Amino acid sequence: MLTFTVADIAAATGAVLVAGSGDVPVTSVVTDSRAAGEGALFVCIPGERVDGNDFALGVAASGAAAVALTREPADDLLAAAAETGCAVLRAAEDDPTEFMLRLAGAWRQRNPQWAVVGVTGSVGKTTTKEMLAAGLSSSYRVHKTSGNFNNLLGVPITLLSADPDDQVVVVEMGMNHAGELTRLTHAVRPDVAVITNVGTSHIGLLGSRENIARAKAEIVAGMGKTDEPSATCIGKVSPCLYMTSDNDFAGLIEDAYCKPAGLACRYVGAGEGDWVRRGDVTVDAEARPSFDVRFADGWSRRVTLDVPGTAVAADFLLAIAACDRLGADRDAATEAIEHMPATHMRLEVVTAPGKPRLIDDSYNASPSSMAAGLDVLMSMPCSGRRIAVLGEVGELGTEARRLHGYIGAYAAAKAPDLIVWVGGADAREMREAATVMGMSEDKMELFPDAAQALKIMAPVLAADDLVLVKASRSVGLDAFVKGVLG
Repeated sequence: MLTFTVADIAAATGAVLVAGSGDVPVTSVVTDSRAAGEGALFVCIPGERVDGNDFALGVAASGAAAVALTREPADDLLAAAAETGCAVLRAAEDDPTEFMLRLAGAWRQRNPQWAVVGVTGSVGKTTTKEMLAAGLSSSYRVHKTSGNFNNLLGVPITLLSADPDDQVVVVEMGMNHAGELTRLTHAVRPDVAVITNVGTSHIGLLGSRENIARAKAEIVAGMGKTDEPSATCIGKVSPCLYMTSDNDFAGLIEDAYCKPAGLACRYVGAGEGDWVRRGDVTVDAEARPSFDVRFADGWSRRVTLDVPGTAVAADFLLAIAACDRLGADRDAATEAIEHMPATHMRLEVVTAPGKPRLIDDSYNASPSSMAAGLDVLMSMPCSGRRIAVLGEVGELGTEARRLHGYIGAYAAAKAPDLIVWVGGADAREMREAATVMGMSEDKMELFPDAAQALKIMAPVLAADDLVLVKASRSVGLDAFVKGVLG
């Protein structure tokens, strides 16, 4: 629980106290007016469709501790605040993002006893975060990012909802543009960090994979030196960055960012010199991966994960390495991760009576995760048809045509019984590439949106079919999943 006063918040953020007392205690921070109960600070976020400032009057009248505005306060708001004792702040430069980051950074500074792990990367952030939280929870009290709250507003919410009694805080950190991780990491100040990989997500915004790698490497800016351990409630932690050895930009990140900062790197993967090394990955009938794991000091064991797909083996290695860095028992952490269920809408196998099995991976997509999803589809047992429902991948910019072509070609090579493409020009590009690679046109369908795909496909899906559903979030294929199962 937070232990700020309104005066503390004003001092930390540069906000101006417009009305009310600085002595008012604040015990939580929310950006949804519906959650603004007693003791809450409601931060008004102007959006494209809804402006949080419009709800400040109702929040002030309901008994919240304070509101933080991003525009001039109206007279009726000031009157309501005076009547209820609600303090009214105005964010510096009317910038709610900077307000949240500064406040979260102040809360992190008040809690140096936390051991904090930051997780970033193009693909696998959420799975790795969940594995870390599961493994560390076998030894410590852990607070983690909820859902996908990993952006400039979500990360502050994660920190501000952490309790002083928490021992470890696991923070998923995403970004769309250069400079965003720098802002996040200065608030989070990770003791240990993980970069899952450098892929093509956001290449349309950043221009190249090297630029993506440099943007991911910004996480180092908020970390300490390895030879100056952090004194945390679980003991001294020497800062370290973990990456996979097959990351082709790992050398750049280590040489250009880690070494100048005095930060050590450790690698995991299938290489001889990796600190945590895995053997060959096999999958069972439900696509659950198994592999041998060995630490450089000799500890080893066989691991079988409930999360499907071979790609998650790398996520496990990164998670167990970071767990070990924080002193968690290796066996206990491994067992906790082994029994961790798949994350909702990420390779989650779902069904309903009389309905097909769906591999729901509709939350987000990149070219590499599309390939991983197709691998899972083709490796799982199926007495009916294997069907891939694939939508467009966003934020690929000028690379969109080429990368969608790769997706189409890969899908054709995997040769499911039916491919359903969803979207516009990029979906047509995937279909065209699949055709060039030999996929028969009578084994493909193209629909402009998720609603049309659902309307035509739901009636013809059989109970013994296995269906992969994957696309960027903007395509809305989660509605396809709900419609089929409903």
